[in-house]
Amino acid sequence: MLVVMNSHATEEQIHAVCKHIESLGLKPHPMPGSLRTAIGITGNKGAIDLGILESLPGVVECIPVSKPYKLVSRDTKQEDSILRIPTPSGDVIVGGDHIALVAGPCAVETEEQCLAIAERLKKSGVRLFRGGAYKPRTSPYSFQGLGEEGLKILSKVRATHGFGIVTEAIDSESLDLVEEYADVIQIGARNMQNFSLLKRAGRARKPVLLKRGMSATLDEFLMAAEYVLSEGNYNVVLCERGVRTFSDFSRNTLDLAVVPAVKKRSHLPIFVDPSHGTGKRHKVLPLSRAAVAVGADGLLIEVHHEPDKALSDGMQSLLPEEFIALAGEMRQIAAVLHRTIN
Repeated sequence: MLVVMNSHATEEQIHAVCKHIESLGLKPHPMPGSLRTAIGITGNKGAIDLGILESLPGVVECIPVSKPYKLVSRDTKQEDSILRIPTPSGDVIVGGDHIALVAGPCAVETEEQCLAIAERLKKSGVRLFRGGAYKPRTSPYSFQGLGEEGLKILSKVRATHGFGIVTEAIDSESLDLVEEYADVIQIGARNMQNFSLLKRAGRARKPVLLKRGMSATLDEFLMAAEYVLSEGNYNVVLCERGVRTFSDFSRNTLDLAVVPAVKKRSHLPIFVDPSHGTGKRHKVLPLSRAAVAVGADGLLIEVHHEPDKALSDGMQSLLPEEFIALAGEMRQIAAVLHRTIN
């Protein structure tokens, strides 16, 4: 259910409608727009008396939402959601006319490694730095990350070079620490349906970057995002990172068709990860071009200054100089689409 307020509704009227919804044992989700506020309702297991809600001061109409994902649906919010991610060098805007670039190593290995990569990445103008302190790996014998020590290294990157930090939480315990150190909390593909982790991310104070599971349908992907929004965190960015198919010429199959599909069904911004989507360094640039052209709101790209020595995913990591060239190309493509890279 969606309660649409009129354009002149006061904060007091919006608050009164929310209180009335709560009195019915339901949960209100106010979503301010550029012209008016809409209030999503979740928790209803039966019919709601629309007449009472529509009679409240400031209410224009009540609209039933048929989608199973109520809060992420474009039926609930017609306008694109635009996020502002605070960083020491200013806010990074995600969505709308803005395209964000996120770059950095797959894994945090040493302080020297991260600072060296960050120093070179600054030349590209990128302001969001990615790096994994916790690494969920297929093999228990693979490098699992440095944990809190890695988060402290990322914090030094933030303080030294002014980057916003994007890093993954793999469970509720690690999310507590990630929330303390990072600017954006990443939920990886393997955890897309870790529902307790999604709920905990929904109670976090930081934006969430949610990756699509390697075999997830679009509805499953959006329902995972619904878990986060239903707990009160509306600052969610989706990320397509490739799905598993019969193809054997790339690590995954990058499903770029999901970008316009998401934009038709949801108001949430969506990034593309061409590094994991292909698993091959030489494929990252062409798939990045395609991702921006198809409407992606951001790119998540792995960069390493010594990829042959990387402890994780070196074969798909660009050299810093390659990323700088890529960023320049992305700005040219974005300009054709009347969008800007930030």
